[in-house]
Amino acid sequence: MRKIALLFALALPYYLVGQKESPYKTDLLTDGSIIVGAAGINAWGLLVIKDKKPLTEEKLNALNADDIWFVDRWSAGNYDENASNQSDIPLYTSLAIPFLFALNKDTRQHAGQLSVMYVEAVGLSLATFTVSSGFIEKSRPKVYNIDLSLDERLESNNQRSFFSGHVAAAAASTFFAAQVYADFYPNSKAKPYIWAGAALLPAAVGYYRVKGGNHFLSDAIVGYVIGATSGILVPRLHRKKDSNLRIAPEVGFGYQGIGIQYTF
Repeated sequence: MRKIALLFALALPYYLVGQKESPYKTDLLTDGSIIVGAAGINAWGLLVIKDKKPLTEEKLNALNADDIWFVDRWSAGNYDENASNQSDIPLYTSLAIPFLFALNKDTRQHAGQLSVMYVEAVGLSLATFTVSSGFIEKSRPKVYNIDLSLDERLESNNQRSFFSGHVAAAAASTFFAAQVYADFYPNSKAKPYIWAGAALLPAAVGYYRVKGGNHFLSDAIVGYVIGATSGILVPRLHRKKDSNLRIAPEVGFGYQGIGIQYTF
């Protein structure tokens, strides 16, 4: 897993070559409103999570793994603290990936713009996570592990299985980086590798979160889809309109004027 993370981290800045104009357009009012709104929703979701009641012993005794959807049933009872800790490696690597754009002179000059978009991508995915986690009651897989103590199984944090915020944040970060790279360098031969890295890192986060007993497979999949969608859509929605339209002064033999070129 560390090798995959390292290769992805090294590949992104290596292929960032050549000067490019930003393909994006940001607006202070619109983007500022989105960020403030996402922050507000996150704050509200965290308050709901804080007041969320833990599982009672009576409800714990009523839990039955046979009642779980067959897609998730196999992971009921999972618990591996080491795997939970290992999930932080691909998670933090994923969150750091977009900052690699600061290593390239072309994207570095648009650092402010890209930072705003990155905050939006991650912020929107986490806003969805906090609200879902706050209102949806779903026990983590480790709650079904009878080898754990009663106190461990009844922790209030264990009622936040749906969906995986770790996976959502990781996917939002890596898919954001891949989409930005693809928009800046649409003809790059490195794109398949960039997208592959973007897909593998959050998948690794999901694997360790499920193995650790923090989430069921469906929780990881939903987090993955929400994060990836946010990471891809935010850059795409910021693309300049008519980005294929090029207007520039032209000077030729016996004439001068404005050249208009549109690439289909």
